[in-house]
Amino acid sequence: MNARPYSHVIETLRGTGLRPTRQRIALAKLLFDGGHRHVTAECLHADAQEAAIRVSLATVYNTLNQFTEAGLLREIVVDSQRCYFDTNTENHHHFFCEETNSLKDIPSEDVVLLKLPEPPAGKPIKRVDVVLRI
Repeated sequence: MNARPYSHVIETLRGTGLRPTRQRIALAKLLFDGGHRHVTAECLHADAQEAAIRVSLATVYNTLNQFTEAGLLREIVVDSQRCYFDTNTENHHHFFCEETNSLKDIPSEDVVLLKLPEPPAGKPIKRVDVVLRI
C-alpha cells in the first residue's frame, strides 16, 4: 500500500523525467483519474478552478505541452485555432463534432489507409492521425 495519496501520479511523472511539482501533480490528477479524456487548455483550467486548484492558464498550457513531450498525452490539432490533448496515447483516430467541439475516439483498426506517400528522404513516418469532421 502506498503511504502517500497519488503516489502513482508522482511515480508516473518521475518515470518520464518530469519533476512532480504541486501544479503538475494537481493537473495530472484531473487529467488521468477517471478514464480517457480529450481536453483543451481552457477546459482543464476551468476544471482546475472548479476544484479550487490555483494555477494560471499559462501554467496549464506549459504543463500540457510538457506532458505531451514526455509521452503522457497526445496533441490533436483540429484547426489552426484549436487543439486538444488526449490522455489515450495508443494508436487511434478521432471524430470531431463541429457542433459540440468535441472529439470521439475511433479505433485504429476501423480506419484503413491503402497508400501513404513516401516521406522525405531520411524522415520516417512516426504516426498517422486521422480526424473525421462530423
